[in-house]
Amino acid sequence: KKEPVPAPKEEPAPAPAAEEPPAPEHPPATEQPTADEPAPVPTAEATPAPEEGPPAPPAEPQAPAPEPKPEKPKAEPPSSPLSLAVEEVSENSVTLTWKAPEQTGQSGLDGYVVEICKDGSTDWTVANEEPFLSTRYTIQDLGSGDKIHVRVKAVSASGASVPATLAQPVLIREILQLPRIRMPRHLRQTYVRHVGDAVNMMIPFQGKPQPEVIWTKGDQPLDTSHINIRNTEKDTIFYIRKAQRSDSGKYELAVRINGAEDKATLDIRVIEPPGPPQNLKLVDVWGFNVALEWTPPVDNGNSEIKGYMVQKSDKKSGKWFTALERCTRTSCTISDLIIGNTYSFRVFAENACGLSEKAAVTSGVAHIKKTKTAYQPEKIPQRDMMEPPKFTQPLTDRTTTRGYSTHLFCCVRGFPQPKIIWMKNQMEIREDPKYIAMIEQGVCSLEIRKPSPFDGGIYTCKAVNPLGEASVDCKLDVKGKI
Repeated sequence: KKEPVPAPKEEPAPAPAAEEPPAPEHPPATEQPTADEPAPVPTAEATPAPEEGPPAPPAEPQAPAPEPKPEKPKAEPPSSPLSLAVEEVSENSVTLTWKAPEQTGQSGLDGYVVEICKDGSTDWTVANEEPFLSTRYTIQDLGSGDKIHVRVKAVSASGASVPATLAQPVLIREILQLPRIRMPRHLRQTYVRHVGDAVNMMIPFQGKPQPEVIWTKGDQPLDTSHINIRNTEKDTIFYIRKAQRSDSGKYELAVRINGAEDKATLDIRVIEPPGPPQNLKLVDVWGFNVALEWTPPVDNGNSEIKGYMVQKSDKKSGKWFTALERCTRTSCTISDLIIGNTYSFRVFAENACGLSEKAAVTSGVAHIKKTKTAYQPEKIPQRDMMEPPKFTQPLTDRTTTRGYSTHLFCCVRGFPQPKIIWMKNQMEIREDPKYIAMIEQGVCSLEIRKPSPFDGGIYTCKAVNPLGEASVDCKLDVKGKI
C-alpha cells in the first residue's frame, strides 16, 4: 500500500482532491499498481475530451463554409465621354455634342450629366435635372456675353466618370456661321517640297463673326522668325521663304469662334537628294559577267529610296555608261561585257528628289579575260533526199461554161524536182497560147483561156524525174452550144 501513496501526490497538481477516490478503486482490482496507476490518469483526463469531442466535429465543417464566399468586385464607373465640342451658340444658349465613352461598365450607362461654371468661378451647377442618353444637349437661359465652362459626365449605377471638359470657355453670343476650314484637295495629302524651295499655301475658311486662327506644330506655337502667317477674314496664308528639312512635320490649324472650332492637319515633307550608297563591293567576275553588292545610303534625303543607277566605265575610253536604271535591289549582275577590257563601276541612289550627288565607286576593277575555246562544228548526218515523183493532191473533174477561163490544180513532190507535162486526151500540150502551165512550191496549175466545147476532154498531168514518173487525170466538161 506504500506504492499508491506517490500517485495521489502527482495528481493534485493538475486536478482537485475529488479525483482521488477513483484512483484507489482500481488498485484492489489489479495487483499491479505501478502499471495501473498511470492508466487511470489518462482515462480520467480522456473522459472529458470525448464529451467535448462530439460537438467539436460539427463546428469544424461549419467554419470553412462562410470563408470561401468571394467578395463582390467593385464595379468600375464608365470612362469619360469623347470628342466634346460646341455645335452652335446663340444669344442665350449653347448646343454641345460628344461621343459615347469607350467603357460603360458592367451595369450599363444610365445617361449623361451636363455641368456649367461661369468663368472666374469654381461653382459647378448641373444643367439637366435627370441623366439622359442623347449625345447632344442644348443649355438654355444663359446670359448674353457670359463666358462659361462646360463639362459632361457619364453616369451609371457604379458612379460617375471623370468629366470631359471644353478646353476654352464659351462666350455666349450668336454665331452667324460656324467655323469651317476648306482644305484644298492638294493639301489633303503630304505636301512635298525640295530643300531651298519656297512654301506658300493659302487655306480658305469660313465663319461669322471673324474666327480666331491658331497655328501649332506638336502643340507648340510656330517660330514666326522663320515661318510667316498672314490671316484675313476668309483665309490664312502659310509662307516659308527657304524650306529646310527641319520644317518637315505635321502642322495643326484651328479656326475658333467662342468655343466652336474646326481643326485640320497639314503634313509637310521637305526632301533633298540622298547620300551615296555604302560598302560597294565587286563580288565576282566570270565570263562576260560581273556581280556587285552594296548597302543603302545612311541619309535617304527624307524620302524613300526608289532605286539605284549602276554605271560602268572601261579603262580604254574612261567614259561612264549606264548599265542599269532603277535597280530596286542592293545587288545586281552586269552582263555583255567585252572580252579583254577592264571595267570600273559606280552606283547612285535615287529618291523622289533625284539622284545622289555622289556615287559609290568600286575599289577594284574587273578584267574580262579571254577564254580559250575551240570551235567544233556539229556533225550533221547526211540524208538521202532523192525521191520519185508523187502526187499529194490529184486533179479533180470540173465543169465550166463556154467563154469563161478555168484552172486545173494538183500538187506533186519529188527530188530532183520533176518535169511537168500536161496532156489532153493523151496528146501533149505544147506551146499553145490557149493554155498557160505553171508550177510553184510543188503546186501545178493549168489555165484554159476562154474554153469552147471542143476544149472538153480528159486532161493529164505527168511528172517525170530520174527516179520515176507519176500522173493524174481529170475530166473537163464545157457547157454551151457549139
